[in-house]
Amino acid sequence: MILTVTLNAALDVTWEVESLRPLASHRVGAAHERAGGKGVNVARVLAHLGHDPVVTGLVGGDTGRLIRDGVRAAGLREAFLEVAGASRRTLAVVSHDDGDATVFNGSGPDVTPAEWRRFLRHYASLLADVRVVVLSGSTPPGLPEDAYAQLIRTAAASGARTVLDTGGAALLRALPARPDVVKPNAPEITAATGREDLAEGAAVLRGRGAGAVVVSAGAAGLYALTPDGAWRAAPPERLSGNPTGAGDACVAALAAGLWGGAAWPDLLREAVALSAAAVPCPAAGDVDAAVHRRFLAGVSVEEVAPTPTA
Repeated sequence: MILTVTLNAALDVTWEVESLRPLASHRVGAAHERAGGKGVNVARVLAHLGHDPVVTGLVGGDTGRLIRDGVRAAGLREAFLEVAGASRRTLAVVSHDDGDATVFNGSGPDVTPAEWRRFLRHYASLLADVRVVVLSGSTPPGLPEDAYAQLIRTAAASGARTVLDTGGAALLRALPARPDVVKPNAPEITAATGREDLAEGAAVLRGRGAGAVVVSAGAAGLYALTPDGAWRAAPPERLSGNPTGAGDACVAALAAGLWGGAAWPDLLREAVALSAAAVPCPAAGDVDAAVHRRFLAGVSVEEVAPTPTA
């Protein structure tokens, strides 16, 4: 089984506009509202792939109830833990003229030390049949800086492999716990390591404890530095649409690949194709099955000389 963890779950709101202009009024076209947060989106994509993931994390207040209802309505199994504070909302404004999205993220509830201890016990109780744990997104206020490191160590002690998708201090503090895979995007790896070159940045993260580093670089595809070698994987073409769900689709592919024991070139090919299949969809967590199939045949995967671990 695959368990996805969303410590800062959200109610994701997406607005579509013809074009986004500063200091101007905008008429919203289509609008979407659904349970979200990165781990929830990953679980939606995993379900598309035929998996039956369990979704956990922290939720609270009226927004938290909407999140739980939305997760169940999507046919996903949920095991959230309630906290006193209210869960956040996010807003993505998607512009039709260029296909880009502008995202506004709430900070999330203030979590008390007692609530965190309660979640740690709850999380450990879920791990009995779990082979892969996905840890995604930001952490809400109040959590310790090593929150993800604690969850990674608990998963490893139960025999589960881990995929971590976060940035900033949360990423750096998690590395000593030796996550199996980390998936920063290009800005996140530069912010974490000070390296503009993705291969150099990946080597820094490997040197600090990551088992494998898969860097998403938008339309340029992925760079992966792993114990078995390094690869660059690129899509055959660029798609227009909403790119906000592409990273979550990539993480879903990585988790499914670890679960199934896929070789890295096959895993990366699937990750690029699935990421691309998320772009035409207006809401994160959805993928276009036709695009997924078409891109699988066209993704190029090239083995490259790895940058020495820094």
